[in-house]
Amino acid sequence: MYSILLTIIYLAFISLGLPDSLVGAGWPVMHQDLGVPQSFAGILTMVIAIGTIFSSLASERLTRRFGAGAVTAVSVGLTATALFGFSFSGSFWMLCLWAIPYGLGAGAVDAALNNYVAPHYAARHMNWPHSFWGVGASISPLIMSHALTSGMGWPGAYNVVAVIQIILTVALVLTLPLWRKVNTMTPRSHSRTEVEADPEDIKAPATEAAHVPLTQVLKIPGVMLVLAAFFAYCALENTSILWATTYLAGDRGVHPATAAAFASFFLLGITGGRFLAGFFADRIGDRNLIRGGFMMVGIGGLMLLLPLETNGVALAGLAIAGLGSAPIYPAIIHSTPANFGRHNSHAIIGIQMAAAYLGSTLMPPLFGVLSSWVGLWLFPLFVLLLAAMGMIFSERLNRLVDAK
Repeated sequence: MYSILLTIIYLAFISLGLPDSLVGAGWPVMHQDLGVPQSFAGILTMVIAIGTIFSSLASERLTRRFGAGAVTAVSVGLTATALFGFSFSGSFWMLCLWAIPYGLGAGAVDAALNNYVAPHYAARHMNWPHSFWGVGASISPLIMSHALTSGMGWPGAYNVVAVIQIILTVALVLTLPLWRKVNTMTPRSHSRTEVEADPEDIKAPATEAAHVPLTQVLKIPGVMLVLAAFFAYCALENTSILWATTYLAGDRGVHPATAAAFASFFLLGITGGRFLAGFFADRIGDRNLIRGGFMMVGIGGLMLLLPLETNGVALAGLAIAGLGSAPIYPAIIHSTPANFGRHNSHAIIGIQMAAAYLGSTLMPPLFGVLSSWVGLWLFPLFVLLLAAMGMIFSERLNRLVDAK
């Protein structure tokens, strides 16, 4: 049962990653077909992110009320519906309309899965599921590239991913009885059951901590620092996913279909890095994973910044930035119970998801506006600035925790 549960969680993370890179991969063509400025990609992602913020803040109550399995299944179903809507959208305002259910579904499933894994499993089981998110996110640009070169167009790519999401939704629904047996985030009126798992991977017996109000959580020392670090990282990640293709095509002259495929290097770096990190995460520790990750992102950003005629160094820089990004997200989540206590972790992780999506909401469109004024060459500098912010706030949090 334990192995089946992990398989389901991994599949759910794939479904979470599949749609995340579609907009960025297809936008150089989409904005032309829809007759809107290039910078409007930021508006679309902003609508998605607003939905994720609301659902992330509500995730703790939703998961306690309905269980992680039900929340995950419904959320994946919402994203599938939204993706079908994207494929039939002939105008930008229709894309924005369908972005609402997509955002609500993505935020709920993200917070529910992370809330479940972080307090109960070792660090390797936080990195490996997030590696499967990278599998989904890495596949999407390749699907978009194939759709653009085969004559299907960008709507065809959204249809393909929507079908995959529907299959995953059916699988999640069929396995809901299993979630009820092993899920520890059940309604308070239900009796608690033990999770069937490898004893080395379960950190402590499941408990039903009381709901912690948002105002109380924000007063906990260090919470604002971890939110700021998470904001910076997720802004970096989503800005790269959204604008890497456009940067390669617009600033470096790469063909749009080729740029969409090459932009997957960043996501492939994240995917491979998280898979590798799972083997040594327990020995290295969350702090060193976060610290080293931001440093590697900085190296990758510098490689993107070099004014060379060949694109090889820039493409390698995207891959290195992806490798550096790989362990940061899961390490921040996994360290939450240790930094703030298990009784606070569920509430804090939900707020971390909201901070993550706030970064996704504000920073990609901000880059869109800045790049329209200054130029797409600003992309590497933008990445470097966000990496520096993430490093500073995470190191300040470490010092605060050590002092306590």
